[in-house]
Amino acid sequence: MTDRPSATAPIDRLLAIMAKLRDPDGGCPWDLEQDFPTIAPHTIEEAYEVADAIEQGDMAALKEELGDLLFQVVFYAQMASERGLWDFNDITTALSEKMVRRHPHVFGEEVGAVADATDQVKNWEAQKAGERAAKAAASGAKASALDGVISGLPALTRAVKLQKRAARVGFDWTQAKEILDKIEEEIGELRAEMEHAVPEKTRMQDELGDLVFALANLARHIDVDPETALRGTNAKFERRFRQIEAWLAEGGRGPGDATLEEMESLWQQAKGLERQSK
Repeated sequence: MTDRPSATAPIDRLLAIMAKLRDPDGGCPWDLEQDFPTIAPHTIEEAYEVADAIEQGDMAALKEELGDLLFQVVFYAQMASERGLWDFNDITTALSEKMVRRHPHVFGEEVGAVADATDQVKNWEAQKAGERAAKAAASGAKASALDGVISGLPALTRAVKLQKRAARVGFDWTQAKEILDKIEEEIGELRAEMEHAVPEKTRMQDELGDLVFALANLARHIDVDPETALRGTNAKFERRFRQIEAWLAEGGRGPGDATLEEMESLWQQAKGLERQSK
């Protein structure tokens, strides 16, 4: 008979299932082979699947994806417990203490001191900065305004976070329109590299990076998340291109059978249909 772990609380049952999967005596071979580095890519993928379910407005899928993401946390907790480092309860205890510490206006002596969400964001960031400074001091390292912006973030997201950190110490544009001038400057520098008799890919990559960084800065100033904006454009492109394929298929053809001019015409039709439906 299959050993099916059970417990009173759902989280306890999940923890028991994870422990069984990692049990050298009868556990799952795949789960037993995993370690922190091998699970990390799955965690990133699950986080993106959560975001995708939210963008699709699919609450049933969101519940499932959140479960998958929670399983990643449980997986790490089990592996750490096996090494005698910490366990799931240690994770939740530390998280609870941090949430209470970072919300003194709710749980502490500053109840009612925060006026609105914007005020709370400022307080939250100030507390995080204080914690980072304390860690740096404890380790003997010199604190930087950019500490804590991890390198594993998507590049656009990390660009915005770096810019926000620099802005807190006064290194920032004062108006969004100034960034438009910077974008035009970066486009000019990229164009100049492309017009060389023998364009150097490394230089073009560098200039393109500068351009994208400036675009991310503009997105921050107009309060638009560039990752969300680009995902929306990706979805729009996919929608319209699939419509082009569908129209061509009606005549027994595919994109490879059509000219660029013909596909551009169909693209404009697909674009027009979307605008009419809004």
